[in-house]
Amino acid sequence: MNDGKQKLWFKKHIVSFTSKSAFSATMIEKYSCIFQDLQKKIMSASLNSSEKLHGLDHLRAIAILLVLMYHYRAFKHPEWIDTIGQYGWTGVDLFFVLSGFLISGQLFQEIKKSGSISLKTFFTKRFFRIIPPYFFTLGLYFLFPLFREREALSSFWKFITFTQNYGLDVINRGTFSHAWSLCIEEQFYLILPLVLLAAVRAKLFRYTVVFTVFLILFSLTSRFLTWKYAIVPVLDTPDFWKEWYMKIYYPTHTRLDGLAVGVIIGYLMNYSGGFQRMVHAHGNKIFILGILLLGFSFWVCTDQFSEEASIFGFSLVALSYGLILMAAVSESSFLYRSKTIVTAELAGLSYAVYLSHKGIIHLVQAAFDHLGLEASGNICLLTCLAGCILVGLLYRFLIERPSLKLKNRILGIKKAG
Repeated sequence: MNDGKQKLWFKKHIVSFTSKSAFSATMIEKYSCIFQDLQKKIMSASLNSSEKLHGLDHLRAIAILLVLMYHYRAFKHPEWIDTIGQYGWTGVDLFFVLSGFLISGQLFQEIKKSGSISLKTFFTKRFFRIIPPYFFTLGLYFLFPLFREREALSSFWKFITFTQNYGLDVINRGTFSHAWSLCIEEQFYLILPLVLLAAVRAKLFRYTVVFTVFLILFSLTSRFLTWKYAIVPVLDTPDFWKEWYMKIYYPTHTRLDGLAVGVIIGYLMNYSGGFQRMVHAHGNKIFILGILLLGFSFWVCTDQFSEEASIFGFSLVALSYGLILMAAVSESSFLYRSKTIVTAELAGLSYAVYLSHKGIIHLVQAAFDHLGLEASGNICLLTCLAGCILVGLLYRFLIERPSLKLKNRILGIKKAG
């Protein structure tokens, strides 16, 4: 019996029992409580159902395509890539919003169910999802110089400690520089469950939204102060680009906006019935609002390195993608209701593609040059995209699935969820 039929069954029988006076007021009250409890369970299940993830798959697919187009500009490319890819940097911000929502949502569900968080289970799941593909890619970069898209890597210890995003000299140490965002996510995965667990035990959990809003304001303030005291002095010098990336774009404390927005939405979707009902009732309207705000954000960020974009741009983009994410999980939204194998597969491959795409593009273009073929055309672009997807599939079958089986064995899970 599906959820809709269950609701109708309860309503029908409660009315029937009342009209026939078959049950006492006490029994009617009992069944009403059962019905309310069922509604809560249905709403809770809806937040974590596989159906809901169809909308999020679309967003993951868009995020990885944005990143690919943005990074492709660093290689030989068709002229149109400059126009399409100039806002591709926001794909990382979309990934941050998604991660904040999904990871916090898992933790909020566990807190609702058990009143606590199993750190062992959480960190085991994160380890086997993130580390094996990442260390494999790290091995490719350090053991096979041919895979490197540029000359020099950051120090090995920075990669394995996920601290590469601090002090990252993208001008002179730009190889595998895109791992900076993974560093931020890993730091987030490490700290969030500890903070939430401490908040639960200190009876401060209900202030989660207030604390998370403070993180957004903290990042915005950090970017303002950094711009004023670290970037303005080097505005007209050759060091501007290096300093801007190193002190505004890469550090965790200046890039908390997207993760924080995701956490806020995750909290409200789990603990606010009014917020849930609003999201589910107005999905397409929220989507339109998100697109309009995103368009405004892109306008502000037309010059990504301007003062306005550097200080306010990341917050505006995060809020825009937060609204679009709300639309993606809304039962009334076209994003929620639609499902395509293309976005589902791209979403599933997004992590592996993100890790390996620069190396693959570099190898494909080197092969085109060696064969005397045009490496800056659309055919090479399509070949690079196909190569990224193919390598993503290899990651899936050779690394991710064996890692999943090992994780399930360690956690005693007989069948993957």
